[in-house]
Amino acid sequence: MSQNIIHNHDHYTKVIEKVKYAKEFVWIGTADIKDLHVKAAPRAVSFLSVLDALSRKRVGIRILHAKEPGVNFKTSLKKYPLLQKNIEMGLCPRVHFKMIIIDSTFAYFGSANLTGAGLGLKSENNRNFETGMITDDKQFINQLMEQFDTVWMGKHCDNCGRKAYCKTPLKLK
Repeated sequence: MSQNIIHNHDHYTKVIEKVKYAKEFVWIGTADIKDLHVKAAPRAVSFLSVLDALSRKRVGIRILHAKEPGVNFKTSLKKYPLLQKNIEMGLCPRVHFKMIIIDSTFAYFGSANLTGAGLGLKSENNRNFETGMITDDKQFINQLMEQFDTVWMGKHCDNCGRKAYCKTPLKLK
């Protein structure tokens, strides 16, 4: 079992790069969501291409986010019809946590959103100052998954004080 604090560019190398190797699922929680880019020889490509490749391998992908994705994200998503069909996305204006959970065996949680300046390829002089933690501690990962799942399943929707800002409540019928 290990836990490591990461910052700045480590978010890309130790978190985003690891997503490529998911076998079962990837859960992403983020307040802000944009079309971040990743390395792919000979150039950078949309992170959605990574998620599309995972979708083709039947890896489940869930993204909880607090506001509408950026225009570039929406445009890029249209290029991946299979991903568009298979990705599960939930919008909750109260989501402010930032986490990525892979296969119940790896988790990141910290300050970085799913944006180029947070988790993407932006250069050291153009990215946000971020900090977070990565872990393979099963008990800790289970607690993060429980928090994610509680929001995902809409368990807070009935008593939510932000209903006026929620277009589609997560609460399952």
